[in-house]
Amino acid sequence: MKYIVMLGDGMAGEPLEELGGRTTLEAAVTPEMDRLAAVSEIGTVCMVPEEMAPGSDTANLSVMGYDPRKYYTGRSPLEALSIGVELQPEDVAVRCNLVTLSEEETNYEDRRILDHSSEEISTEDAAILLDALKAAFHEDAAVNDTYHFYVGTSYRHLLVINGGTVQELTPPHDILTRRIGEYLPQDPILQYMMKQSYEILEQHPLNQERRRRGLRPANSAWFWGAGTKPELMNFEEKTGKKGVMISAVDLLKGIAVGAGITQIAVEGANGGLHTNYEGKAQAALDALLKEGYDFAYIHVEAPDEMGHQGRTADKIRAIESIDQRILAYLTKTLDKSGEDYRILILSDHPTPIRVRTHTKDPVPYMLYDSRRPVQGAEGYYEKTASESGRQWKKEGYCLLEHLLEN
Repeated sequence: MKYIVMLGDGMAGEPLEELGGRTTLEAAVTPEMDRLAAVSEIGTVCMVPEEMAPGSDTANLSVMGYDPRKYYTGRSPLEALSIGVELQPEDVAVRCNLVTLSEEETNYEDRRILDHSSEEISTEDAAILLDALKAAFHEDAAVNDTYHFYVGTSYRHLLVINGGTVQELTPPHDILTRRIGEYLPQDPILQYMMKQSYEILEQHPLNQERRRRGLRPANSAWFWGAGTKPELMNFEEKTGKKGVMISAVDLLKGIAVGAGITQIAVEGANGGLHTNYEGKAQAALDALLKEGYDFAYIHVEAPDEMGHQGRTADKIRAIESIDQRILAYLTKTLDKSGEDYRILILSDHPTPIRVRTHTKDPVPYMLYDSRRPVQGAEGYYEKTASESGRQWKKEGYCLLEHLLEN
C-alpha cells in the first residue's frame, strides 16, 4: 500500500461575486478531482486548534500528524532546520521577509506593506540584499554580534538571535495595505533593524534595477514567526511508514528534517505559480514505485501565494495545475503500476481572495482508496464537502491516522 498527501496550500477559500458565488476551488476546471470525488470519502476538517493562529506552520504540522499544541515552537525554527542552521536551546529564530513598502511617506511608521513577497523575488536577488543587510549591521554599533542573518528561499529568510526571547510579531501578509506603525516589534533592536533595513535597501542598486524592469523593490526586512528549537517525533517510528517530502518551501522542508523524512529537491520547484508541477509528481512516483518509500507528501505553495496577492485567475490556474499536471499523472501511473494506494487531497487552511490571508474555516478533504470506491460527490470543493454531512470530529492531526488505515 502506498500513501500520498496532495496538499494545495491555501487552496480553499470563500465564494466570490466575480465567480458567480463560486469559490476558486469550485470555479477551477479539475476533471481528475471530479473523477475521484465520485468514488471518494469527502468531508470537512479543521486543521488548526481553535486557540492557535491558522498558519501554514501549525496547519501542516497537523496534516503531518503532529499535534500543534505539543510540537509547535514557532514557524522560523522549522525553517532554520531546512536551511541547515543548528539552533541552540537558548536561541530564538525569527522569519525575515523581504517586503515591498510604500515609498511616498516621510516616516517609516506611516508606510504600508504593498507586497509581503516583493513580487516573489528570486533567491539569487534576495541573497544580494541579505548580504547588504549583514554587512551594514556588522558595522552598526547599535546592533551587537548576537544577531545573525541566513539566506532562505525567495523572500523567506532567517534571523537567529543568540539568547533572545520569543515575542509576538505580526505576519506581514496579515496587514497588507495597512499603516505599519502599530504593528512594529516592541523590541527596540528589532524595530531599529527594520527601520534601518529600509535605509539600506531602498536605493540599493539591485532595487533600482528592479524598478527599471517594472518589478517591485524589496525595500525592507520584516520580522515575524519567532520561536525556539523544535523537537519532533520521528515520522517512521510514529507511523511505521518511510516517507518523502516534496516541497519548495523551507517550512515544509524543515518539518521533514525535524521528522526524519527524506527531502526530495525538484529542479525548477520554486514555491510560486510557475513551479515544476510535473517534476513534483515524478519525484513522488519514483520514491513510491522505485525507491521503496511508503508515503509521499506533495506540497504546492502556489494557491496560497496567489490568495495572498489577491490574484483570482492565477489562484484558479494554480489549482488546475495541481489537478491536471500532478494529480492526473499520479493516479494514472499508480493505476498502471498495479500498486494499491490511498491519497488524501486537501488544503491546510483557506486563503480567501477577499481577505488575502489565512482564515480558520474548515477545509474540504477527499480520501480516495484505489481498492474500495465509495459513494462520493459530484466534485471536490467547499460546498460538496460541507453538504456531505461528514465533518471530521477528532482533532485535525488525527486525519493522517485515517489515511494510514489499511
